[in-house]
Amino acid sequence: MRQPLVRTPLPGPRAQAALAREKGVLSPSYIRPYPLVPARGEGVFLEDVDGNVFLDFMAGIAVNTTGYAHPKVVEAVEAQARRFAHVCFSDFTHEPTLSLAERLVGRLGGRYRVFFGNSGTEGIEAALKLVRYHTRRPYVLAFTGSFHGRSLGSLSLTSSQAKYRKGFAPLLPGVVHIPFPNPFRPPFGAGKEEVGERVLAHLEHLFRTTLPPEEVGGIFLEPIQGEGGYILPPPGFLEGLWQLARRHGILLVADEVQTGAGRTGRFFALEHEGLEADIYVLAKGLASGYPLSAVLFREEIASWPSGAHGTTFGGQAVSAAAAHATLDLLEGGLMENAARVGAFLLEGLKEMQARFPFLGDVRGRGLMIGVDFGSPEEERPDLRDKAVELAFQKGLLTLPAGPSALRIAPPLILTKEEAGMGLSILEEVFKSL
Repeated sequence: MRQPLVRTPLPGPRAQAALAREKGVLSPSYIRPYPLVPARGEGVFLEDVDGNVFLDFMAGIAVNTTGYAHPKVVEAVEAQARRFAHVCFSDFTHEPTLSLAERLVGRLGGRYRVFFGNSGTEGIEAALKLVRYHTRRPYVLAFTGSFHGRSLGSLSLTSSQAKYRKGFAPLLPGVVHIPFPNPFRPPFGAGKEEVGERVLAHLEHLFRTTLPPEEVGGIFLEPIQGEGGYILPPPGFLEGLWQLARRHGILLVADEVQTGAGRTGRFFALEHEGLEADIYVLAKGLASGYPLSAVLFREEIASWPSGAHGTTFGGQAVSAAAAHATLDLLEGGLMENAARVGAFLLEGLKEMQARFPFLGDVRGRGLMIGVDFGSPEEERPDLRDKAVELAFQKGLLTLPAGPSALRIAPPLILTKEEAGMGLSILEEVFKSL
């Protein structure tokens, strides 16, 4: 088994050189949470250009479902690349993308259609257009703290950080945000037990006073908020929201870009609630690092005609082949592994929470875990950011999320032994804080 191994002071000389080069050619809009310049990966480990080896608890922002260079994914990609890479699926149906659509629809028992794109943002744009086209209603709802993308349409839904929106107004009209029921830091001054009911009551209040429900086309929802802080809604909230949407004929759009493809221990996070959405958006982990998104929508919503929406590269054959290999591995035990190893990590982190009082909340499902620094009354992004930096220096890759949360989203191939390595490093980090 490999171990994290930091050989040079970070960043090493080759990493420093690469970071200096990028300043002359790259957009300043890119984010660099720490000075990592990767060279190669294997399993759950990533090696940088200076030979430093890191245990990866971020998986390229929850993308590398099967880790790095999984032999079955590599084999599928190589085989398809020898046949053809691209023949524009928008114009010409082909394998393996057609059978991937059948396979995804089969997971929902049929009755759905699929539109393929390249990214989560593209998937959200397609879903937004479909909601508008099908319902002919001018409004959509989203939640504060949500992240749905950065293109102008998806950015109109995104509200995880004001800096994402600053300078780009006016955005898409007709988007109304309501508070997300965060049990750790509840809106409205509510208690964590009642916060879900309070948010639903607030929405009903809007329907009575300023927002006619018959003019709301869709509700865009992350079953677990991702960029907003890996926040789970309280029990019963999603069921209540689903019932409310049904009552008013509003489409429920599940943004499963980060939660889907097995990350929470089920293929869709909504499965934990026993619910079905009208529209699902998948991306990130669907193809183990190859660009692919899939919008699944109920057959009766499929009312837009040929040419109403399209894409040049969406559903590209090599990415579809990678998705088939990914699904094979998910169905072969990786979803169960995510649930099992995730529970092990969650237990270990909760034990640390009892010993380190600045760990205000530990929450998650499967291998989607958030560690929130501070308290319900005080956010501590300074401690969170220091923890991310210290973990990097010790050979563990993590990422921030939300105002003060540390996100843990490793590849789903992570073993308990490797999870234990990560917990040991985090223990050192927390002691240093």
